[in-house]
Amino acid sequence: MIAVEKGRVQAEIRLAPGVMVFPSVFAAIDRDADGTASEAEQRAYAERVLGDVSLGVDGRRLSLRLISWMFPPKALLEQGRGEIQVKFEADMPAPTVARRLSFENHHQRAISVYLVNGLVPRDSDIRLGTQQRSDDQSFYQLDYADRSAPPNESWFISLSGPWGWTDVISALLLLAAAAVAVFRRGGRVA
Repeated sequence: MIAVEKGRVQAEIRLAPGVMVFPSVFAAIDRDADGTASEAEQRAYAERVLGDVSLGVDGRRLSLRLISWMFPPKALLEQGRGEIQVKFEADMPAPTVARRLSFENHHQRAISVYLVNGLVPRDSDIRLGTQQRSDDQSFYQLDYADRSAPPNESWFISLSGPWGWTDVISALLLLAAAAVAVFRRGGRVA
């Protein structure tokens, strides 16, 4: 799950190893093979997960920070009922109106199935646009707009993105209606 905010992006990865893959996943976590996942082993695994993903905006790779991780009891994971949660964030470069966010996940590619979603922003100035995913959803791309950002030269080029042609056409129709109203009143603004 990916949440775009002003100045940063937050993400959470949930790993739910099934019964069949649990032994290999747990072996990757429990590096000393003592049958438990220590706090240090959990953190190291969360950092490995982070190393297998990338997040970028407008073609620039972002530096990821691990926020938190949570591992359920081993018994739940063995039964295929537990989820490992890894939360991370990244700072965004200076704000612009139109943005393109990209996310790639290559963690344990041989045994993984991916699902990625963009969360509805809490801030009404941020408007999500087109979302694209690869067939296996290991790649995700999101176009969005930050209406509070100062305009830049790319806003017009990105009309197929978050602002959309319908918004531009609607604005032009409103201007045309205003011009007709002024013309009907003899060129005077009422």
